[in-house]
Amino acid sequence: MSNAAAAAALLLLAFISAHAEDPYLYFTWTVTYGTISPFGVPQQAIMINNQFPGPVINCTSNNNIVVNVFNQLDESFLLSWNGIQQRKNSWQDGMPGTNCPIPPGQNFTYHWQPKDQIGSFYYFPSVGMQKAAGGYGPIRVHSRLLIPVPFDPPADEFDVLISDWYGIGHKALAVLLDSGRHLTRARGVLINGAGSAKPGDAPMFFLEAGKVYRFRACNVGLKASLNFRIQGHTLKLVEIDGSHTVQNVYDSLDIHAGQCYSVLVTADQPPRDYYLVASTRFQKTEQTATAIIRYSGSSVPATPDLPPAPTTWAWSLNQWRSFRWNLTASAARPNPQGSYHYGQINITRTIKLASSTSSVDGKLRFALNGVSHTDPTVPLKLAEYFGINGTVFKYNLITDEPPATGAPVTIAPNVITAEFRTFIEIILENPEQSVQSYHLNGYSFFPTGMGPGIWTPESRKTYNLLDAVSRHTIQVYPSSWTAIMLTFDNAGMWNLRSEIWDRRYLGQQLYISVLSPERSLRDEYNMPENALRCGAVTNLPLPPPYS
Repeated sequence: MSNAAAAAALLLLAFISAHAEDPYLYFTWTVTYGTISPFGVPQQAIMINNQFPGPVINCTSNNNIVVNVFNQLDESFLLSWNGIQQRKNSWQDGMPGTNCPIPPGQNFTYHWQPKDQIGSFYYFPSVGMQKAAGGYGPIRVHSRLLIPVPFDPPADEFDVLISDWYGIGHKALAVLLDSGRHLTRARGVLINGAGSAKPGDAPMFFLEAGKVYRFRACNVGLKASLNFRIQGHTLKLVEIDGSHTVQNVYDSLDIHAGQCYSVLVTADQPPRDYYLVASTRFQKTEQTATAIIRYSGSSVPATPDLPPAPTTWAWSLNQWRSFRWNLTASAARPNPQGSYHYGQINITRTIKLASSTSSVDGKLRFALNGVSHTDPTVPLKLAEYFGINGTVFKYNLITDEPPATGAPVTIAPNVITAEFRTFIEIILENPEQSVQSYHLNGYSFFPTGMGPGIWTPESRKTYNLLDAVSRHTIQVYPSSWTAIMLTFDNAGMWNLRSEIWDRRYLGQQLYISVLSPERSLRDEYNMPENALRCGAVTNLPLPPPYS
């Protein structure tokens, strides 16, 4: 076949695949309580199909994912899909601001697509402090067959869910926070639901000498930044939060709360056991978990000397500065990632968001620009869709500038508006002494800059306007700022939250309402027929549908 004929055949296949309905993957999940003992003491966990962590969703770009969730807990439950953008479809986002929770003894079927996405993600419970009890699991989104990937297929892939773990029931943690107390140091660190490996424990991962493996590592914990490393091996970074990266090699990686990294690891060391290590960062006392990696056919135990973790947040900041978007790699589409020139788009609005810690009526609250978010009895998206938002919340209680230090804090639903398809710069300011991490649902964004002190317009001179890695979660170092940029082109109601879970639970989050003026199915789907209703919208007639 000539080159021209081969190219024509590929184009035909691409055309057929683009116009055929994408494949469906079906999952039935039962959510129950179970008992685990990661530190030797039995405690309650949230299980999915009797698994902790839950089952993997292993799919391909644009697949239709249908998950029927049966809630067998004694409390309401929701799942959200960390990093899945839910294009035109915040109805499936699974946040308290978008969905009524699934009551005990009932079920709800999610239907979503990882539209034009690839990479490593995870799902988690979004109600209250349920995430502290588990209920999370990995999501792998592979490139379609016709889309080139910038590395050879690995011999195998491994999901590595790392987290701090408090060893206290999620309901007890909520009571503690509601009483006005802080969430203190965790009990320890988990790797895939297990505590630190002991000599003689079974391996968690098996390698064959000479082969290359992909490890998809996500920090699914509540607070701690975690350093990820493998004894005796280097990590070739290939993906962050759904974007292919320049393939730099690292001894270890700092993974902050809510973030996912993919690395390639070559089994090129003498056959024996090795430790995979996850340890806390930026704490007075380091907490460490290990898992055993075994070379096939070997019975030699791992040496007890673990590779040390880095010690300062300056090291972590410098590592972030080394991350680069792979401009020539295709992502979910055939065109290279770098064909989107974000640095050449005019900024239409700058929003500065500063966190704060305060006491309201004698109890601890966290806030963004002076408003500490609380969820109303009707999800914000439903209130907006049914036209009763004026009785449930008010838009734009905060402005684009933080209030003066010490200004009073208001507890209310925190909802801001963003004009559809505008390119906006958001400055995340952290005046406090701990590392923070933020996630934005519905989007990926470009973290263009970070620095100590207070952001000023002069700070833009330090931005990376060429190859910042497009992602959904970013850290903000102590007494520092982080700048992100994005086009708000995904209509819906989207949560911007602290991934530090006690801060999020006590108000450090907001929602961004992005409305299309057209009310068109081109821009947003109608509310699905099976959507759960609650509160004031339970018996309301449906509004006119989008067309």
